[in-house]
Amino acid sequence: MNEKKAPSELFPERLRSARKLRAMEQSEVAAKSGLPPTSISHFEAGARKPSFDNLRRLAQALEVTADYLLGQVDEPGMSAAADPLYRDVQKLSGKDREIAKEMLAFLANRKSES
Repeated sequence: MNEKKAPSELFPERLRSARKLRAMEQSEVAAKSGLPPTSISHFEAGARKPSFDNLRRLAQALEVTADYLLGQVDEPGMSAAADPLYRDVQKLSGKDREIAKEMLAFLANRKSES
């Protein structure tokens, strides 16, 4: 019998998973979210739970939804099921996501100039 983990139990795993998905170190997540590096470490170890504000900051820094971090959905992006292109972008590292964003902006600008 599989028991579903509570969001507070799943959060450390999801935070670590999202950080690795984006190929970021804890210090990079800390800098991007404006949180101390020790907080990221404590969150991943399960020693502390984030406030709502810090949860939002972490989700924004990692470009995932808070629902993903809390284990409410299995895909990092809320709209992942709606658009295959978006779903695939969600699987990229942080640097590759930036390249993809630049490419999409280039293609969008090219179409508008036509």
